[in-house]
Amino acid sequence: MLSNAYGIVLTILVINIVYVSFSTMRMILTLKGRRYLAALASTFEVVVYIIGLSIVLDNLEEIQNIIAYAIGFALGIIIGSKIEERLALGYITVNVISTNPELPFTKKLREKGFGVTTWKSYGMEGDRLSIQVLAPRKQELFLYKIITDIDPKAFIISYEPKHIQGGFWLKQVRKQRIIEAEQEAERKEKLDQVREEKEDDYEAEVEITPPHDKPLSQKPNVKPKL
Repeated sequence: MLSNAYGIVLTILVINIVYVSFSTMRMILTLKGRRYLAALASTFEVVVYIIGLSIVLDNLEEIQNIIAYAIGFALGIIIGSKIEERLALGYITVNVISTNPELPFTKKLREKGFGVTTWKSYGMEGDRLSIQVLAPRKQELFLYKIITDIDPKAFIISYEPKHIQGGFWLKQVRKQRIIEAEQEAERKEKLDQVREEKEDDYEAEVEITPPHDKPLSQKPNVKPKL
């Protein structure tokens, strides 16, 4: 009987986590305009919801079942939002303001495959360089790294565009080039780490080697000629 009670609690918990995860993803997909994916998620959501609710209604006299239902609901919201972050659907628009208009933002970002629009602006302390970048959400962190490498003091604002129209933006966002640039940056970073480790090991060996570790070479005894 006890094992059966634990089984019901665990079943309710898992089912509600799955149900609310689907529900959270459905709402996020709807807000992003992915109506067909949202409709597909809602199909699974309703099936799981009916199964879970029927189990709870059949066992309302047990307080642990209601607690499991509530905990599963909370965990489902967290897991659903984490799944959406991993999927990283859609695009992100990043606005950058730099105090140094001479920095090569446009050239470096376009070399990495990002769509870039720049214009000169004016702040309280002088000229500024304003930049607008459109990027896939999956490359958001990679974009931030490039910007901070160019100008660590750059002011950055990011948001998700609700509607994109026109071929210019979509043509400028070359996903394959961005992915290749990101992979190349990761390879370069790993090579630099390996090179630094080798240099540290070499310096450590030089420091601990005594100055007269090798035996002194002895000259052969040569008899003088008479």
